Amino acid sequence: MIDKELLEIIRCPETKQKLAPADDKQIADLNAAIEKGEIKDRGGEAVKDKIDGGLVREDGKFLYLIRNNVPVLLVDEAIPLEEDPKES
Repeated sequence: MIDKELLEIIRCPETKQKLAPADDKQIADLNAAIEKGEIKDRGGEAVKDKIDGGLVREDGKFLYLIRNNVPVLLVDEAIPLEEDPKES
């Protein structure tokens, strides 16, 4: 889990919006889609490994992964959350 003080400080590197921990349902849904090979990061790379957690941008459009309890705040590695299912 990410420290509350850290959550108050870190922001989306692109928009500077606040980030909040993803809920368990979001993580479970993403992991199910990852298992089916349906998830690509913002850079277009397929996400192959299950995720343990993430930080969702305030507008709900992107999730930044948490790896080994460290937020990965790289724009290209963010996972889009509002993709039109018809495009997949």
